[in-house]
Amino acid sequence: MAQVLDVGCGPSKYPGAIGVDMNARTAADVICHLDRGRLPFEDNSFDEIRAVHLIEHVEDVIATMEELHRVARAGGTIFIVTPHYTDLASYTDPTHRRHLSTESFHYFYAGGLHGEEMWYTRARLRELRMHIKLLRLWRLLGFEFLVNHARWFRRFWEYYLSFVIRGKVMEFTFEVVK
Repeated sequence: MAQVLDVGCGPSKYPGAIGVDMNARTAADVICHLDRGRLPFEDNSFDEIRAVHLIEHVEDVIATMEELHRVARAGGTIFIVTPHYTDLASYTDPTHRRHLSTESFHYFYAGGLHGEEMWYTRARLRELRMHIKLLRLWRLLGFEFLVNHARWFRRFWEYYLSFVIRGKVMEFTFEVVK
C-alpha cells in the first residue's frame, strides 16, 4: 500500500494519508511547522506527497521543496496545488508569501532555469503533469484548453495575456529524481 503524506492538510486531510500541519485545530496526525525545522520522518518514507495550497505560505520555497524531496522515495510523486500569480486570491490572503507562475518549479528540473543547472539545491524533479485552471468564461472560450495543451501558447499567455485572461489555480505533479 502506498504511503501518502499530506503536508499542510488543514481540516480535510487526504483519505488514507498521514496529515501534517502546524495548526493543532486541523485533521493533522503530526503537528510540525515546516519553516521551523524538518519533517519528523525518515528519508525516502513516502510514495506520494501532497501539498495543496501550502507552498505559497512557506518562508523558504527551496528549503520546503528539499524537505519534500528528502522524505519522498525515488520515483515517488509530489502533488502541489497553488494559486497562479494573476489570481486575485494570490494577493488577498495576507498569509501568502509567494506568488508563483507555471515556471516557478523549473528551478528543480534537470537543466534548471534558462537551460542552466541550479547549484543552490540538489533536489531534482521531473514534471509529469501541469494543469492550469482559468476563470469559467475563459474556459468556455477554449483558452484553458490551449494553455494546458500547447506549451508555446502557455508561455505566450503567461508573458502577454495573463493579467487579462487571469489564471486561477495551478496543479503540478512531479516525479522525484534521486
